Amino acid sequence: MTTAADLATPFRVRIGVRAYELDAQGHVTTAVYLQYGDHVRWKLLQAAGIDLGELRRARLAPVTLETTVRFVRELRMGHEVDVSCVFLWTGGRAGRVFQQLHRVDDGELVAEISSVGGLLDLDDRRLVPAPDAHWRRLARRPELLGLAAADDGAAPC
Repeated sequence: MTTAADLATPFRVRIGVRAYELDAQGHVTTAVYLQYGDHVRWKLLQAAGIDLGELRRARLAPVTLETTVRFVRELRMGHEVDVSCVFLWTGGRAGRVFQQLHRVDDGELVAEISSVGGLLDLDDRRLVPAPDAHWRRLARRPELLGLAAADDGAAPC
């Protein structure tokens, strides 16, 4: 389970803004914020030891059901941004992901991304129940996903 301490020290990746990510006003475009969020979520799964081949062999795929971006400050060419990522498990067929983007030069909060996602059973084309149990089983470092290590009583996937 994710704790307040986990939220205080989330997983982070630093990204430099590139010229082709800007709109006519010189701001990073909305789509790029979403790409930054996606990139960091995948990096977190990789850091947690999720093997994409194993995920495919299990006939599972992560899916995003909802994403909200809240813009706070400008992000422009020449900026670098630290993008954090924390998974929150609330039960049911979906989990939440909370991400913050902070400019490196001044530490200012630039944006927040909140997502709801699940694991899709690729054969049934339905969300699997208890996606956290699947992630726990598949991860070598489940604590990075806000999950305790699996014990002998963990539900099989």
